[in-house]
Amino acid sequence: MSLVSKLADVDRALVIQDTVQLIDNEVSGKSGITGMALKGGYKVVKKLKNGRMISFAVDKLLNDFTEALEDLYSGFLESDASGFDVFLMNHEDTAADALLGITDEKAESADSKVIKKTYSKLRKTAKGHVVSALPGVGQLIEKHCPRD
Repeated sequence: MSLVSKLADVDRALVIQDTVQLIDNEVSGKSGITGMALKGGYKVVKKLKNGRMISFAVDKLLNDFTEALEDLYSGFLESDASGFDVFLMNHEDTAADALLGITDEKAESADSKVIKKTYSKLRKTAKGHVVSALPGVGQLIEKHCPRD
């Protein structure tokens, strides 16, 4: 069964909640100057839509992200990898580029100047942050869409 099909059969609100928690944890774990910039930008964006911007964005992007990871998930199902987190780390460039391709497109077409400005400032370091989050992404996907 495809990742897209599996996602359609799970509690979307719970997936969104878990994804927001993953993002919050990833951002809070950043340190140094880059971490301060990321935390600051995240704080600004998080306040939008009466504090619901991150949940709103996750909901809006979830289907696109799922489709972007579909080929990797299929490869995982055919592999002997112990988990999707491990599989994603073994394909980190492909996974990160697929996810960032979605956010690049969305940021480019965003109406909000705040989102565009914040994203453009953070984009140069984004791939590293996405790669570091891939194990959590893989674990989250397996939690809601197990291998079977």
